[in-house]
Amino acid sequence: MFLPENVQALAGLALTLGLCWLVSENRKRFPWVLAIGAIVVQVGLVLLLFGLPQAQALLRGVNGAVEGLSASTQAGTMFIFGFLAGGDQPYPVSNPGLGFIFAFRVLPVILVVCALSALLWHWKILKWAAQGFGFVFQKTLGLRGPPALATAATIFMGQIEGPIFIRAYLDKLSRSELFMLIAVGMACVSGSTMVAYVTILADILPNAAAHVLTASIISAPAGVLLARIIVPADPLEKVSSLDLNIDDKTYGSSIDAVMKGTTDGLQIALNIGATLIVFVALATMVDKGLAALPDVGGQPLSIARGLGVVFAPLAWSMGIPWEESGTAGGLLGVKLILTEFTAFIQMSQTGEALLDERTRMIMTYALCGFANIGSVGMNVAGFSVLVPERRQEVLGLVWKAMMAGFLATCLTGSLIGLMPRALFGL
Repeated sequence: MFLPENVQALAGLALTLGLCWLVSENRKRFPWVLAIGAIVVQVGLVLLLFGLPQAQALLRGVNGAVEGLSASTQAGTMFIFGFLAGGDQPYPVSNPGLGFIFAFRVLPVILVVCALSALLWHWKILKWAAQGFGFVFQKTLGLRGPPALATAATIFMGQIEGPIFIRAYLDKLSRSELFMLIAVGMACVSGSTMVAYVTILADILPNAAAHVLTASIISAPAGVLLARIIVPADPLEKVSSLDLNIDDKTYGSSIDAVMKGTTDGLQIALNIGATLIVFVALATMVDKGLAALPDVGGQPLSIARGLGVVFAPLAWSMGIPWEESGTAGGLLGVKLILTEFTAFIQMSQTGEALLDERTRMIMTYALCGFANIGSVGMNVAGFSVLVPERRQEVLGLVWKAMMAGFLATCLTGSLIGLMPRALFGL
């Protein structure tokens, strides 16, 4: 049964699409067919994943595979860094949620994925997969093989790790395809961070693992859609193709592929880590400057607080009650400035009087993405290594990609708000 709160979420769909259309590089080329198709795909996936018991079992299986990759990586990291990487603690831990250290739990995954992708490329498996994904996404979202593969890989691997799978093709992508990869990367999350989100949300959101995994899956079509609205597809994409038989990246052996892939991953991980330190430090400096000003409403000014006021209408448009939209909008601001980790932790500490169970579920989808200021630096650093000849192009696209990724998760949140409570057992 649909209630006014569900109809209210239609405003979120219109708002996110409208904002992207306003900043489009060609407003006359709105992708109507893609818009309808992407939204239908999202709604269909939600109904499938939460409406069929068999699909729920499959969802748990995929989640287990992602956790297996993360656990395998963590085993290697613990061998080097010990308890800092999440092993047995030498002292009592009063707050396990604070034990997630980005440098030891996320960056090592980049090393493993780089090595794995190089090995799969050497074995020709990655090229075969690109052809398969190219067929599927050409029929659904109109993507060519390599960007289709990177989009699918990004759902579970992350915003930098996904493009690694098609590194040999990055210099051949159109400007629209490059923008789409960056935007989709910011709209989704990685398998390594999904486990951390579930740990944070487990006590406040029933079936947290299914929601987090579903959020990353269905935000990919939203990211593709909004990216294509802002930077419309190049007409040449429809008549040209990327030759998947070209193997311009070769390795002498399987061991050579693993070693070179690891070396590439190390360079990317170091660049990403250093850039994150700088961006978070700059945001903190601004907050400290704002804190020196007179308090407003009994609280000091901050970037996140100001954006919370700005984003309250956006939160309401996703189907959230107005009395809760201020708190929800604040979480959106925190996510944009201080990453989704901080936003999830703050939501887990927010009482039911401020956010009810349905609002927490919607916000889980709206927050589950890498679109934040820190990711701008991460993408610049990562793509500067992956495709250095297009660094200036990436610099010109990355801020708009952050907007597309941020609004893509809000679009996904609106679709969840559109669904009846009974579908999720509320």
